[in-house]
Amino acid sequence: MKKPLYNDQNYIAERFMAIDENTVQTARLAYFKINSYKLSMMKASFSKSREELTDNLRCTLFNYTDTTGLLAHLGFFDDMVDN
Repeated sequence: MKKPLYNDQNYIAERFMAIDENTVQTARLAYFKINSYKLSMMKASFSKSREELTDNLRCTLFNYTDTTGLLAHLGFFDDMVDN
């Protein structure tokens, strides 16, 4: 029985492309959110949606995650790390 051949370069390239595409889509979404907020600031008729957009920006774009807490939650500091 033949063992399957794994192509690590192909896997790395596909993962990079998937992460890159996700980053591009996230940046595009952030760009649209910011432009919508700017538009609501210029027009007085968007005052109600301005509050919703402000809350949306605060909840999605301006959140900060402490990296130390995240790594501790994932158990990074519990395992031995080989360099």
